[in-house]
Amino acid sequence: MNNRSFHSASFRDPSGYVFVENGLIKRCVNPIYFKQYFTFKEQGFYNNLFSAGLLIRHEEITVTDTEIIIQPEQIPFITYHYEWSFNQYKEAALLTLKLQKYCLDHNFTLKDASAFNVTFHKGKAVFIDSLSFDFYQENQPWRAYKQFIMHFLGPLVLAKYIGVKALGLMVNFIDGIPLDMLSSMLPLKTKFNPFLYSNIHLLAKFESKHNEDYKGNVKEAKLSKKAQLNIVKGLYDYINNFQIETASEWGNYYSKTNYSESSFMLKSKLVDSWINKLGAETLVDIGGNDGTFVRRINRKLKMALVCDIDNNAVDLNFKSVKANQEKHILPFVIDVLNPSASIGFNNTERASFLKRIKAFGPDATLALAVIHHLTLSGNVPFHGSAEFFASFSKYLIIEFPKREDSWVQRLLKTKGEFEDYFDFYNIDVFEKSYTIYFNILEKELIVDSNRIMYLLKRKE
Repeated sequence: MNNRSFHSASFRDPSGYVFVENGLIKRCVNPIYFKQYFTFKEQGFYNNLFSAGLLIRHEEITVTDTEIIIQPEQIPFITYHYEWSFNQYKEAALLTLKLQKYCLDHNFTLKDASAFNVTFHKGKAVFIDSLSFDFYQENQPWRAYKQFIMHFLGPLVLAKYIGVKALGLMVNFIDGIPLDMLSSMLPLKTKFNPFLYSNIHLLAKFESKHNEDYKGNVKEAKLSKKAQLNIVKGLYDYINNFQIETASEWGNYYSKTNYSESSFMLKSKLVDSWINKLGAETLVDIGGNDGTFVRRINRKLKMALVCDIDNNAVDLNFKSVKANQEKHILPFVIDVLNPSASIGFNNTERASFLKRIKAFGPDATLALAVIHHLTLSGNVPFHGSAEFFASFSKYLIIEFPKREDSWVQRLLKTKGEFEDYFDFYNIDVFEKSYTIYFNILEKELIVDSNRIMYLLKRKE
């Protein structure tokens, strides 16, 4: 154990734990789970899931009487479910149901259905907990059913009826949105939907009735495998057909931008030229919308993180990832003014966005048409955003819309009587603030626009 760093989120499952050793994520299997592990291994269960792309691959490192060490395929950047767009969330839910069906078909079961067991890797959702499987016991209900409702079905239904931002509620409920809360938040008409009534409202009523059964007087329900498969199929069909329509300011941003075609092309060529000059293989695009500029980079990238505050923009990006089978682009939802914090017990179970992006260490950061929103919408002073970018960016490609830019003017007008306070929003103050943390390597005016592109290098 000398070189092992125990993962702070890995105390919940007695079957084993995750640790970091020499910079690699590994998993220890405890003796209590040996019987399951060896059965899954010998019957080809794990290999079948690997081949189907449902479970992250792992290889066995060591086997002793006291522990088994496996090393999963390393995932460069983990996203959490409160950072997914609607269709990403939907794909993760369907993956979990596919796994449960496969398990039941082979006389096994998924013992937990936490959304934290899924992340996105190489363009699709993948299950990352090799110890979440168990033996099926005849007539025993799916023990993870309630967890699935709280982690997947509930949030997706809330997204439909109260708005897609409801998915972000999951950051406040590490164990899933409570059933009574789900039931109370949904409109009355959902109680007349037989599917939602039985899977949410009736379940919440049952839990409320029996949540003080400290003596264990409630008889354990029995449910046949056929009935379980019907439940899984019902959930799968409902979620698979689930669609939402939402309007947003940024979902079709590039169709209403104030760029001319020539200025748009120049901006694109500058980004491409600078990324190639840097020899960058990994990058993060902050406020990257639907990934347009990343896709215009004529260089083979190992990994491109593209985050945006807008669900529709991220969904468009995700649909392009699927359509183009792009394994190197990872879209996700982040509000730069309020990025995901560290949460859970001792605030260490799930890492903040900043901690993860610093660990990822991108070769370059893109911040295109972002600074005016940070400064004028969020009131973040230039030195504050400069410090933020410098905390994880060795090289920064940033676009500065001048005061005359129409979008800047629009934002300034919203300030009312405080508009004069933002007189500091100008090129001189921007450069003075940013050169505290960065050196300016190149600076280029985008023709036919009021915008300037900068290539910056962090001061060491």
